[in-house]
Amino acid sequence: MSATEIFDESDSLAGKLQKVIDLPLFDSSSRISTSDVACSLSLEHWHSARALLRASLLPSALVVHRAQFEALTRSIWLTYVASSEQISKLTADLSIESEQAAKNMPQIAQMMQALEKSGPQHAYDALIRFKDNSWKALNSYAHAGIHPIRRHHEGYPLRLLHDVLRNTNGLAVMSCMQAVVLSGQQPLQRTILDIAGRHPACMPPPI
Repeated sequence: MSATEIFDESDSLAGKLQKVIDLPLFDSSSRISTSDVACSLSLEHWHSARALLRASLLPSALVVHRAQFEALTRSIWLTYVASSEQISKLTADLSIESEQAAKNMPQIAQMMQALEKSGPQHAYDALIRFKDNSWKALNSYAHAGIHPIRRHHEGYPLRLLHDVLRNTNGLAVMSCMQAVVLSGQQPLQRTILDIAGRHPACMPPPI
């Protein structure tokens, strides 16, 4: 596969997944609608990261990739764990007061701990596997640490660009599975996985 073909394959994957998840929400509750917004953010970050990678802007793509993971985790946490009070803080009209009230929302470590206890096991397992493998490097890129400093100085191996693209696609498949959950059509998760399985060249290697 050429340097550009993997990006074309990724675009094809994105188009097919988007058709599956173009669904109404299960209900209009604050929990479902707020989870959906976070899920949509994660998918938007996916599209942005892919565009940045195609332009060989690896450090910026990885900062967005980190945000992609955080938005997906937030969506799943909102669905299964967040209290009504926490949801209300995220749905309040923007103001100095509401911004202050939302400052103490759980961050990644706290959300992961809560999901381990109360979330769906398969989702937690996938999230923690990604976090264990990628979080330190992603934080380094977000905070101008050794990873981006050295890579920006030395250049970016093409394989690294492709591996990051595969990882963004892997997270996106999880986001699409979350999207069909929010539609109340969980059986479509199988369809999502089948589509991903037909695009192995742009997906992470099977575990």
